[in-house]
Amino acid sequence: MYSFGQTYRVKPGCYDEYVKAHDELWPEIAEALADHGISMAIFHCHGQLFLHAVAPTATALQDSHAGEKAREWMAYMATLLETDDDGNSIVHDMEPAFLFGDFAPDDPATRP
Repeated sequence: MYSFGQTYRVKPGCYDEYVKAHDELWPEIAEALADHGISMAIFHCHGQLFLHAVAPTATALQDSHAGEKAREWMAYMATLLETDDDGNSIVHDMEPAFLFGDFAPDDPATRP
């Protein structure tokens, strides 16, 4: 199992639309995630969004984000999230501080 976390900020006044977009997730995006065995949760706290996702492999996660619809979705999300000077969503990878159970690596030496 591959697991990762990211954090990003929603633009002021855009949280409701962000939630609505995910409540009405485009069928092509939902299908790509499901077809690749992706599960995810996104949490919100004071404008900060925290994403946690699991996938069978890192490649499965990467493949689930391929294609034109995925690019369109990411461009749409960039209208709702804080972006850099090039218009890309500013995303910060989170370092695991504690892993247990299904999330613990089989080999402690492979801990991220």
